Amino acid sequence: MKVLVVGGGGREHAICWKLAQSPKVDKLYCAPGNAGIEQVAECVNVGAEDIEGICALAAEKAIDLAVIGPEVPLAMGITDELESRGIKVFGPNRKCSQLEASKSFTKAFLGRHDIPTAGYKEFTDKEELLDAAGIYGYPMVLKADGLAAGKGVVIAENEADAKAAIEEMMGQKVFGSAGDKVVVEEFLTGIEASMLCFVDENSIVPMESAQDYKRVFDGDKGPNTGGMGTYSPSLVFTPELEKQIREQILEPTLKGFQEDGLDFKGVLFIGLMISDDDPKVIEFNNRFGDPETQSVLPRLESDLLDIFLAVTENRLADVDIRWKDDKAVCVVAASGGYPGSYEKNKVIGGLDKVDDDVIVFHAGTAKKNTAELGCAGSGKPGCSGEPHMATVTSGGRVLGVTALGKTHEEARAKAYDNIKRIRFEGMQYRSDIGTINRR
Repeated sequence: MKVLVVGGGGREHAICWKLAQSPKVDKLYCAPGNAGIEQVAECVNVGAEDIEGICALAAEKAIDLAVIGPEVPLAMGITDELESRGIKVFGPNRKCSQLEASKSFTKAFLGRHDIPTAGYKEFTDKEELLDAAGIYGYPMVLKADGLAAGKGVVIAENEADAKAAIEEMMGQKVFGSAGDKVVVEEFLTGIEASMLCFVDENSIVPMESAQDYKRVFDGDKGPNTGGMGTYSPSLVFTPELEKQIREQILEPTLKGFQEDGLDFKGVLFIGLMISDDDPKVIEFNNRFGDPETQSVLPRLESDLLDIFLAVTENRLADVDIRWKDDKAVCVVAASGGYPGSYEKNKVIGGLDKVDDDVIVFHAGTAKKNTAELGCAGSGKPGCSGEPHMATVTSGGRVLGVTALGKTHEEARAKAYDNIKRIRFEGMQYRSDIGTINRR
């Protein structure tokens, strides 16, 4: 089969890496891809949000299956467009994609189907929201209603912080039109965990659990990011808790999809808060989590292509999905200044020093000539010797270093031992990935 993966981040690298292992994949393309993905797939310079360009590429290459990685093209209706042209797509349609594209849509869905979540209220008027500051007490959770690259959530510790965040979201529009509506939620305490599920019209099948670390600094300090690392399986999950989640969240969600006419086919990412063994939904996403995917897919034994095809054909229940007993830890190396402003084109050194059994997933990388960068022969990481093509930073989150081990401790030690071998100017990463994340 010919498969096209849409996207160019760490999640897409993990998907391509796993698909490339399938004997049924004859040709694998990725658009636009990155410097790491090009090692396992043919990268084509078409942007993930260029819907017409992706459709034209799929037709040109006679693609059998398209896999959509990021949330924005899903919200734009890329699945609908590709399917209208006879191409199978792994990824929900525009209607279903509202579950991530609109926080208020999801909160209404959860309430309508009695799925446990935090109390909430939505606002479209800045002054009304300013007057309601502290409506649920403090800390105060404010969420830009639309897509904001995983950064549209602010947890304000006091009234001054809340009003400053409101001004940024609704006044300064730091998240663009995503902040036209703001959802205020009750602050939940406990342990955050993530559950990714394969979903078709008849079934919802959870993958192995993972735990994400959103804040940029150790100890859950600093602003929210797209994710600074994950480990799998989560130490939070017990058989009893998983049973509770299935009965109170997964089964009502699938039933809700069916009742609301949401023919969801793809991955449903469920962000959870576990408090006193009482799970509540924080958020829904319509795709593989990033960087959860980088710790979950390396533990998958089954052929990922078989699963994708089963979902598109509504026969997910017939697939035997198997997982390794190994534990996984993924630590993200980010650009200095992230999640705020940061510089690009920093040459990355040490990638050739990483152990063979450790996977480096590229999230924000590109290829540049060291002569073009003006660093050839400078002695900086990756710049020594004659001018050559080097891997450089091109995003906020740059790499995800994933290691497997028989225990969480073994995987964690291996991941940190290897990330220390990688260097680029301004590189930052958390040192506490793989420990229980308590609020």
